[in-house]
Amino acid sequence: MEIWKILVLFFCAFLGGCAIFLVKSDKSKLLKLILSFSGAYLFAITVLHLIPDAYSGVDAHDIGIYILIGFMIQVFLEQFSHGVEHGHMHHHHEHGHNKVFPYGIMISLCLHAFLEGMPLAKEHHNELIFGIALHHIPAAFALASILLQNHYKAANLLLYVGIFAIMAPLGFLLSYGISTGSIGGIEMYFNKMMGIVIGIFLHISTTILFESSVDHKFTRRKMIAVMVGLAVALIGFYTGGHTGH
Repeated sequence: MEIWKILVLFFCAFLGGCAIFLVKSDKSKLLKLILSFSGAYLFAITVLHLIPDAYSGVDAHDIGIYILIGFMIQVFLEQFSHGVEHGHMHHHHEHGHNKVFPYGIMISLCLHAFLEGMPLAKEHHNELIFGIALHHIPAAFALASILLQNHYKAANLLLYVGIFAIMAPLGFLLSYGISTGSIGGIEMYFNKMMGIVIGIFLHISTTILFESSVDHKFTRRKMIAVMVGLAVALIGFYTGGHTGH
């Protein structure tokens, strides 16, 4: 097991949350470009790697059902997270000056990140880690901004961002245990679990692509970010990521 995966997942999310203290204005153009890149990258990796792998097992005829379940799980989670996993930082001013803890947002974000860490257990999914890590930077930043709006002290804010940041590594560790068979006998369900994660990725990536800009319009910068995301995924696919399924 490679520790670097855990470190990349944790520190990208944690530092993304810490960045709230460095940004003194609402200009989030760079975050939106990172979002567009990671959305395109996640979508391409899902299509090029995860879907073919999931359908390569003996239970391939059932995988589509689990993909639909995963898609609907993400639809459900967003009722509580308000799209924070897409880097959305609005919708949260209604709390005013009351110190309100956004339980729904925190729980759904943590569950979302936990599930996203799961496909990383397989060796040839190394390239996926960067898409997930990049995607968690604006999500952590958005979470931190909500906590800041609710007047949380820096120490508490960093604690909650840290809890969010550790979720994807925990998902990876559980998935690793399952895929190697070290967690009692449920490795046979690995592809079905991947189907659920694929559904979540499809929802997240397409939502990022279509909702991360005003009026759903693709600006030149966003189009470039999307094309770069697809290109990086394709380069990884043809230079070693492709498993031949």
